[in-house]
Amino acid sequence: MKKPFFVTKIDKTKMPESNRIILGDLNGDGVLEMVLLQADSGIDDRYVPHQITCLTAVDVKGNILWQAGEPMKEIGGTGSDFPAQIYDIDGDGENEVICVMDKKFKVFEGKTGKLKKEYELPHEHAHDCIILANLSGADKPKNVVLKDRYNKMWAMNYDFSVMWTHDGNLGHFPYPYDINGDGYDEIMAGYDMLDRFGNVLWSVEQTEHADCIFVADMYGGDSASGGVQIVIGGGTTGVYDAKGNELCRYDGAVETQHVAIGKFRNDIDGLQIACLDRIVRGGPTARDAMFLLNNKAELVWKEDRKCVGWLTILETIQNWDDSGMDYILAFRRGGDIMPTIYDGSMNEVAVFPIDGYVLHAPIFDDKYEDVIIFNKEEIHIFSSVERDVNALPKKSPTAQPKRLYCATLYPGGEI
Repeated sequence: MKKPFFVTKIDKTKMPESNRIILGDLNGDGVLEMVLLQADSGIDDRYVPHQITCLTAVDVKGNILWQAGEPMKEIGGTGSDFPAQIYDIDGDGENEVICVMDKKFKVFEGKTGKLKKEYELPHEHAHDCIILANLSGADKPKNVVLKDRYNKMWAMNYDFSVMWTHDGNLGHFPYPYDINGDGYDEIMAGYDMLDRFGNVLWSVEQTEHADCIFVADMYGGDSASGGVQIVIGGGTTGVYDAKGNELCRYDGAVETQHVAIGKFRNDIDGLQIACLDRIVRGGPTARDAMFLLNNKAELVWKEDRKCVGWLTILETIQNWDDSGMDYILAFRRGGDIMPTIYDGSMNEVAVFPIDGYVLHAPIFDDKYEDVIIFNKEEIHIFSSVERDVNALPKKSPTAQPKRLYCATLYPGGEI
């Protein structure tokens, strides 16, 4: 195991309090900046979605670039998504920060925080999260999709008029992907696959709701299904082809809360599925456990966890080092387990010295991903290679990758 390099530390105590961060190149310098998110309190976020109260843009040196909104003394918790993304929504070549604030959908200039546009919401609860999709055949996603906590979704046109709505068991973060290659995104909305008009193409049978959705070529093209597959974690872990046929499933978990797909093992064909089983929710015996499946949804290993902790988040991290392998990043583990990068045999690749919420992205260059860990007081940045925030190379603007404009508490994605 190689110790990660400490890059820098940023003091948050003089900034408005925040408990969520999104990443993106705000000023076109080719280095990712951070937008610290503060959301409203006084709601039960199991049923009512958050809205943003304050945005604070910060660079990697800790300089505050701008602030929008009004900081609150009491801020919202982290039990659900915050409706904010960084994305070039107007196609001017520069990223904007888009969010729901003051019961309106707002577009802020990434460089300055200046309000560019604002729109009325289609419904008072249409702000659980923000999804960006290509429903109009454009050269990039330009349609905003909004939802309430679990039941209704609104697809918006460029002028923010409603294109269509959908009622169903939406899960947490519906995922857009051109699953059939027709030039338009379909949306996996919980257990329903929707076309660009909001029609249900097919549905899958699972219990509870979809906690996470991942799209991947699980078999390297060597499959009767062809193309890519959709992996959904919820009441079970199911793998489906592009037409909704179930290829395999794993029913050995109590609740599959997270799914992360990657090439974690060279001794197993195709891609592997790392998952998080939420075994006992809350209380003195609360615990979860990571486990790994092959592409047939067969169990490879499962963590034998002894300590208390049930809020783990796990994600795929690519390009952490030069191994050529994907790794499993796990954090918010509890039980004094620090954020850790694991290989496909659950060996520790990197253990970080502080606890907190974790982000990962290629902050400084396109070769390696870096790791950000933040808590109430500080932001720490780590890397597998040495970095110097005072000697950053000049670069062209960095386009926002899909993984970062699909920022969510319930990570899925594509690979």
